[in-house]
Parts: sequence; C-alpha cells; structure tokens
Amino acid sequence: MQELPEITFIKPEKNKAFTSALYQVYLFGDTVHFELDHVEHVAEKGFILFLTPYQKLIWTQNAEKVMCLNFHGDFYCIEYHKKEVACNGLLFNNIYDNPCFRLTDKTYEEVGLIFQKITTEIHSNQDFSESVVKSYLQLILALCSKEKKMMLTSREVEMTHEPIAEKFEKLLDSYFLKERGVSFYANELHLTPSALSRKIKEATRKTPSQLIKERIILEAKKQLHLTYKSVKEIAAELGFEDEFYFSRYFKKEVEISPIHYRDKVGIALVASRDLN
Repeated sequence: MQELPEITFIKPEKNKAFTSALYQVYLFGDTVHFELDHVEHVAEKGFILFLTPYQKLIWTQNAEKVMCLNFHGDFYCIEYHKKEVACNGLLFNNIYDNPCFRLTDKTYEEVGLIFQKITTEIHSNQDFSESVVKSYLQLILALCSKEKKMMLTSREVEMTHEPIAEKFEKLLDSYFLKERGVSFYANELHLTPSALSRKIKEATRKTPSQLIKERIILEAKKQLHLTYKSVKEIAAELGFEDEFYFSRYFKKEVEISPIHYRDKVGIALVASRDLN
C-alpha cells in the first residue's frame, strides 16, 4: 500500500471523534481544544501535533479549519529512517510526554510553507516526484525533532533532581511485560500506590494504571507493525494467557482487532531486521 501523503483541512466539531490508519501531523493556526488518550489539550496558533495510527482524537470544542498532513507508513517508515530523523519515541509513540507542543515562529512558518510545497508537488500531475515529497516530509520531521529536543533539554536543565515521573518511566519500560500492578512500581519507588498515582497524575495528567496499559498497547502496535510475528506469538511475548484474550484487550483499547490493525497499518520495511 503505497498511498501518497495528503494535506487536508479539517473543521473540528465538538464531541466528534476521529481515528485514522495513517500517521498525522496537525498544524494549528488558531486555538483548538481536543482530547487524546483521555487527556484534555489546548493547542494555540503555532502548535503542532503528531499522531500515530489509530490514536483516538476527540474535538472538545468547535474551531476553525486546521491543516493536517496524512501519510502511510508504507510511504515513509519512521523506523526505517530513524538514523536520518530520530522522531520515533520523540514526536511519535511517546506515551509519557505531550504530543502537542509550540514551535518557534520561524519554524512554524517554515513548516507551513513545506505543507504548501507538498500540496503543490502532489498536484503537479506528470511532474510529480515521490522523492521530493519524501524529502519535504523528512524535513518537517527533522525540524520538529530538533525543536522538541531543545525543549526537553531546556526542561532538564531546570531540574535539580530526577523526578518521580522519569523514574517511573524507566521502571515501566523495564518491567511492563511482567509487572502490571501499580503496587509493584510504588514499592520500587518507596511510595504508597496512592502517593505514586498522585505524583504521576500531576506530572503526566495520566494515572499509573493508564500508562501501564498504554505501554502494553504501544508494544503490541510495534510488534504488529514492525515484525512478521503471528498474533499468537505477540500475545505470548506480551504475557497474555492466549491470543483471544490479547485480541479482546487490544480491541477494547484501540477499537479494532490486532489483525485489522496490521491489515490497515501494514508491516514496515524493517520487519525482517533485528530491531533490538
């Protein structure tokens, strides 16, 4: 499935939910209210939002049209190009940090201009160049990755010690396959479950239980997209009793089955490689 990227204009309508099998990059020219992963967000002019396939976006207020760049993983695989643009885990697939952030005025204008160039190139008929569009897309990701890294570096400089949220993140990444109870992480951090929940909620606006669940789903999506492993194999590796329980768990969170997810999102170019 080699779908071409597309620039669309969406008019947010209150309480309207939206999901897509495509990667999406929203560029906001006005204030927009939305909910993502059960967290309320407010994006103003100059903000940009990165979504992975089948993240559920709910507009919580009406707004003017916003610009959205849609692309399929078959057209541009963010894992395959990770050496050129380190955006996976930074712009996309990051359950811990805000997926929406403000660009500098200069970068915002530059990204908007690239959006326009992509539209022009795609509609240039016989003169269309796939490599040019990929270069434009890569430039957008590179510019935004650079800004996000600078923002995170600035945040780290202001901190005098490692916060509980970062310690929890490291623990979760290490133990989520085996430990899914909040009490385990609370004990490791020498806190009560309620104290841990309060601190994590303050830092991320999500509960530890929600993050544990999102981390499992993130790994499931990764395995479905980046490997040829069967659903049964993936279920076993993620610690589920059987593939049917895993499928029900996945569908409850993503709203489609693992098989449907793989069919729509596809299997990445790097699936035959050792990703570890």
